[in-house]
Amino acid sequence: MSVETIEKRSTNRKLAPQYRVLLHNDDYNSMEYVVQVLMKTVPSITQPQAVSIMMEAHNSGLALVITCTQEHAEFYCETLKGYGLSSTIEPA
Repeated sequence: MSVETIEKRSTNRKLAPQYRVLLHNDDYNSMEYVVQVLMKTVPSITQPQAVSIMMEAHNSGLALVITCTQEHAEFYCETLKGYGLSSTIEPA
C-alpha cells in the first residue's frame, strides 16, 4: 500500500486592479444634464449620488464617479465622453 501526495491547488484569487473614473468640471453642460448622464451611464448611481458627484466636480473641478475594474472604468469613461462630459481614469 502506498501513500499518495495530493497537491492542493491554491484557492487564492488575485483581484483585478481597480481604477477610478473621474468627472472633470466643464462650463458647457448644465447641472441637470450632468446628473442625468451620470445616472444613465452608471446604473448603480442614484439621483442624490449623481447630484453630489456633479456638485463636487463643479466646486472642486474633479469628482470620483466610481471605482471598478479597468474594463468597466474604460467603458464608463468613454460613455461619459460620448455624452460630451470630460472624464478620465486612473489606477486606484
